Amino acid sequence: MEEASVPVPASSQSSSGLRLMGSGDGDDDVARERGVASFSTQANALLRKNLTFQKRNIKTNTCIVAYPFIVCVLLLIMKTLINNEFDNPKYQCGCMCIPVNGTGTCQKVCGPQYSTLDQVANCPIANPPEWPALMQVPLPEFHAARDVYLPFADLTDSSCRLSDSCPATVLFTGQNQTLAQTLAGSLFPAMDGSSPNFSDYLTVFSQVVPGSDTYTRDTQYIEPAFISDRPLYYIQPSCLSSSSTKATINYQGVSFTIDVVCIQGLLLWRSASSIINDELFRGYRQSNTERKLNEFLTAYDFLDTDEKGYNLDIWYNSTYSNNSAYVEIAIQRVPRSLNTASNAFLKFLKGAGVTMEFEFVKETPKPGTKNRFDISSILGPLFFTWIVQLLLPVILTYLVYEKQQKLKIMMKMHGLTDGPYWLISYFYFLLLSAAYMICFVIFGSLIGLELFRLNDYSIQVVFYFIYINLQIALAFLVATFFSTVKTATVIGYIYVFGTGLLGQFLLKFFVEDSSFSKGWIIVMELVPGFSLYRGLYEFGEYASSGSSTGTNGMRWGDLSSSENGIRNAMIIMVLEWMVLLPLAFYIDQVSSLGGSIRKDPLFFLKFLKKKKKMSRLPSLQLTNSFNRQGVVIDVNNKHDVTQERELVEKLVMEENINNYAVISDNLRKVYPGRDGNPDKLAVEGLSLALPQGECFGMLGPNGAGKTSFIHMMIGLIKSTSGTAYVQGMDIRTDMDGIYTNMGVCPQHDLLWENLTGREHLLFYGRLKNLKGDALMQAVEESLKSVNLFYGGVGDKQSKTYSGGMKRRLSVAISFIGDPKVVYMDEPSTGLDPASRNNLWNVVKRAKKDRAIILTTHSMEEAEVLCDRLGIFVDGSFQCLGNPKELKARYGGSYVFTMTTSAEKEQEVETLVQHLSPNANKIYHISGTQKFEIPKQEVRISDVFQAVEKAKSRFTIYAWGLADTTLEDVFIKVAKGAQAFNVLS
Repeated sequence: MEEASVPVPASSQSSSGLRLMGSGDGDDDVARERGVASFSTQANALLRKNLTFQKRNIKTNTCIVAYPFIVCVLLLIMKTLINNEFDNPKYQCGCMCIPVNGTGTCQKVCGPQYSTLDQVANCPIANPPEWPALMQVPLPEFHAARDVYLPFADLTDSSCRLSDSCPATVLFTGQNQTLAQTLAGSLFPAMDGSSPNFSDYLTVFSQVVPGSDTYTRDTQYIEPAFISDRPLYYIQPSCLSSSSTKATINYQGVSFTIDVVCIQGLLLWRSASSIINDELFRGYRQSNTERKLNEFLTAYDFLDTDEKGYNLDIWYNSTYSNNSAYVEIAIQRVPRSLNTASNAFLKFLKGAGVTMEFEFVKETPKPGTKNRFDISSILGPLFFTWIVQLLLPVILTYLVYEKQQKLKIMMKMHGLTDGPYWLISYFYFLLLSAAYMICFVIFGSLIGLELFRLNDYSIQVVFYFIYINLQIALAFLVATFFSTVKTATVIGYIYVFGTGLLGQFLLKFFVEDSSFSKGWIIVMELVPGFSLYRGLYEFGEYASSGSSTGTNGMRWGDLSSSENGIRNAMIIMVLEWMVLLPLAFYIDQVSSLGGSIRKDPLFFLKFLKKKKKMSRLPSLQLTNSFNRQGVVIDVNNKHDVTQERELVEKLVMEENINNYAVISDNLRKVYPGRDGNPDKLAVEGLSLALPQGECFGMLGPNGAGKTSFIHMMIGLIKSTSGTAYVQGMDIRTDMDGIYTNMGVCPQHDLLWENLTGREHLLFYGRLKNLKGDALMQAVEESLKSVNLFYGGVGDKQSKTYSGGMKRRLSVAISFIGDPKVVYMDEPSTGLDPASRNNLWNVVKRAKKDRAIILTTHSMEEAEVLCDRLGIFVDGSFQCLGNPKELKARYGGSYVFTMTTSAEKEQEVETLVQHLSPNANKIYHISGTQKFEIPKQEVRISDVFQAVEKAKSRFTIYAWGLADTTLEDVFIKVAKGAQAFNVLS
């Protein structure tokens, strides 16, 4: 966009100075009465700015808050489609039309007997069937046998696997070996007869130890062993070759034909439970192994069992599936193992004729149900962990953006203290997070997500409130370690997805493993993402249980359960919240990563320290320059620099620093060398005393150290030694106080792209405690002064501004609110001549009651604006004075130029030598010659008379006589200083 060129009426220009920003005498009294902006005023200014900024980002914010809604809508559509499919008759309880005798009609009757396996789970079952209790048996090909992995002599040789005839091995131990062997011998009672009659299958299977290698979870209310293609087993001390038979079992008119196979139970004594544990582990099923597996039927440790007491440990096989749900499947088959051992103990006490038969097990009655798709159970805590944590990169990006663009330090340099910044930023993110979570819970409940609907909402509110506070504190802490938005965003998303995946595939495994230490789980939950996952996992488990049983999910009373980990997770999150937030603030203050000058690590104890009397280190005599070996060499008589240093020393020693706006006392900055390079001296013992009402210009080549000096003065970097005083306050300790009376126009424009020029000025004006009509008037005058008022330019967003318009806005910001010290780093860069001239008028009017330090490469700008100049080369002042003094001191000659034909060049030299014997030729090419003529040796009238006489003797094509310019002085001083430094 091209710069707006809006004509400004003369009357407007005459009144457009920064009078209402503090340049008038009456405004000084107003400013003094106004004072420093209070905490609430600063908070109000930042809040208004943030609300305006977020209003411009309404699309982004709407998408963030609406994201849970969009996710819930998609889940609702998925749930509706799947539930509509479940409403088909093929998934409902099976029915049949039964003829009514003599009526010619039929009656629709529904029940399990008319249902397929897909339908039976939905049927009402008032009287569930009775099924024999079975023991979980390994598949025949996996029965334990002797091989290189299990080299135990008493195991059956592995050749039995060829015929699937390996016995089902049971390991046992106990403190009393004789008693343990006696009990083990009674574990598997022998069945009478070689062909058992299974017509009364419940009686038959209650007298032996039956088993199956099928899963129990696939079918409700019907033992899956009776309807699968796998055989039933009964375990005997020994089996006959003809011990396999078929049995037909009738139940409620339904016939099941199954194979019944005898399996030998091999009982092996082990001297210790650790040996049993080792063998069981060797036979543990592993999904990625190619070796034969060695699974045991079960194992018993009779411990200290004797005639007076029964004490038992049972190992059971749960290795059939990587899914943790199989643990529950195996537990359903454990009762038969326990009954087997209990019967053996009963026979030991009362004799072989006494038995405790385990006839059957059965489910509880159930009403008719419908299949419904529980999305929350399918998605699991991993999905919800990702959704909840997605706000972390958003918050992190916002915080790092303000630091990357140096907007945070810009606000601080204009008086915003840390308290209001942290308070408003924190509560803005809290409101955004709360809105996000409220939408998620409400929409999730409306579409029927059991995780939200069944669990107590008050528990959810407390849990999510604690977590979003912890997440904001974590974002503040992490933001202190990043300087670029891209890096912070990438790391943020890696954390979000990484903690979710690790929670799903690591933490969940440990939580469900009862043998894993609870202490280590707590240690893992110190990672906020894991604490969130644990809470969502518990919500999911209770919701799933409540959905399957028709009961409620988690209630407050459940938090006292030792199995419920959400209470520990909430305690951990509260403690971390209380630690991370102060830690983030502390690191932001003491680390350079925070974006501003580092404070002392014990800055929080400042109020305990007594204010020390001002002292000054001995001054280095830097009126001369140092060579590389540190030897002092007299370069020239820099009396002005020496006088300035003596003035500073006097002011500091007499503690008379309040009478000057800025005092730089032997300020020095050295950048440490890296990668083998030597240290870089940027500022070398700079001393300067700047009174109120003076504009001081710093001239110097690129790399001279001007910007380093400015950065030390405004708090961006810390000085290596020395100090400076601004309005009597030390930059080492009182930068917060200095900021309240300081204005800055940085070298690069630091603006919010979505805010208008007027909104920028309103914000910074409020930070300077301007209020009401005074604020509005000051903003209007500021816009007029920099030609951004007319044509509505000030009400356009700054991202639409050209470079010159942004520069003018930065200048207006630096003067808003009557700052007593203003730093301007090349303020006219990028301005067209008209705008630059207008800007100069603004600065000239504004410097009346404030001190201005200005850096520039424009000699014209320096002459127009600056009361004093300092030429700064290689880190130190080479000269100080007003423009006229410098030109007189370093430019005491005229430059005489004449162009003639080549054969007349000698006559020109003769003419110049006649005017001034000490003239010096500085340029000669093709008939054009330039000479430096000392001013004290010639009068301008004499030059004109000599030229007029020369014209009568030969042809003069062009001639000129010029006074020394400031640019000439700058070049001369800079080259001289640099030449000396090279030689030294």
